[in-house]
Amino acid sequence: MDKEKQQLSVEVARLYYQSDYSQQEIANKLNISRPTISRLLKYAKEKGFVQIQIADPFADLDNVGNLLKEKYHLLEAHVVFSPIPEYTVITEHISKFAAEYMEKTVTNGDIVGVSWGTTMYEIARKTVPQHVKGVEVVQLKGGISHSNVNTYANETIAFFADAFQTTPRNLPLPVIFDNAITKELVEQDRHIHHIIEMGKQANIAIFTVGTVRDEALLFRLGYLNQNEMSVLKEKAVGDICSRFFDGNGNICSEEINRRTIGIDLEELRLKDRSILVAGGARKVKAIDGALRGRYANVLIIDQHTAKELLNYQKG
Repeated sequence: MDKEKQQLSVEVARLYYQSDYSQQEIANKLNISRPTISRLLKYAKEKGFVQIQIADPFADLDNVGNLLKEKYHLLEAHVVFSPIPEYTVITEHISKFAAEYMEKTVTNGDIVGVSWGTTMYEIARKTVPQHVKGVEVVQLKGGISHSNVNTYANETIAFFADAFQTTPRNLPLPVIFDNAITKELVEQDRHIHHIIEMGKQANIAIFTVGTVRDEALLFRLGYLNQNEMSVLKEKAVGDICSRFFDGNGNICSEEINRRTIGIDLEELRLKDRSILVAGGARKVKAIDGALRGRYANVLIIDQHTAKELLNYQKG
C-alpha cells in the first residue's frame, strides 16, 4: 500500500510541478478526488519526493551590502537589484531606490546639497513630494554649460526643491572657470558666497561620480581643453562635483581644482549623510576612489557593480 501511495504521489507531483496540470485536471485524469490530489502532493513533499528551490535574486543583497560597509567603513550600504548589468537599467533601479531613500531621510529643517548629472536628474524627478517644513535645497556646484549638452542642473534642483516644499538655491555659474583668479573674485560676491556657505552647512549631500572616459559629461561641456583632458585621463579615476580625484581619492590636478567652484570634497566628509549613488562597470574605479577618499558614508549601488567593487584591486 505504501509503495503504491508513493508511486501515485510521485505521478501526481510530476503532473502538477513538471507538466503544469491543475489539481482538478489531475483529479479528472486519474479519476481521483481533488482533496486526495492535494493530500498526495503534501505527502510527496513530506517524503522528500518534491524539493522546491527558490532562486531569490535578493537573497544576498544584504550580505553584499555588509561586505561593502566593512571594506569601505561606511555608515550604510544599500545594494539594489537590477535585472541586467546594463547602465541605463542600473540607473533606473538605483535612482528609484535613492529617491525613496531621500523621501524617508529628509526631515524638517534639513539642508540638502545636490549635484547634477544624468543619475541625479533621475533621482530628482522620481522623488515624491513630502510634507516637510524648513528644508533648504542647495546646488553644490555651478551648473552653466559652455556647450549645447544639457546637464539638467536646473531641472534637478527644481525637482528636489518641489519635493521638499522649498525654493531652489542655484549656483548660477560655470563649474570650472578659465582661471583661478576670476573664480576667486566671483566667490566674493555676497549672493554666491552665501550659496557656497549653505552647501558647506548642508547636513545631507547627495551626488554621483563621473568617469574620465571620452564620453564623460564633463568632457563634453567645454570647460576643459584637450591637454587638460589628457592629463585627467592619465591621472584621475573620476570626479565628484567636478573635482577630479585619483585612485586613492586625492585631488589629481590642483590647477583645475583651484578653478572649480562649489563644495570642496573634504566638506563631504563632515556631513551627517554623504550619499553616493552610482552603478555600472564603467564607474567601478571612480566609486572605489571616492570611497577610499571617504567622501561618502552612504552608498547606493546595484548588485552587479557592487560585486565588481568587492573584487576590484586598485593597481
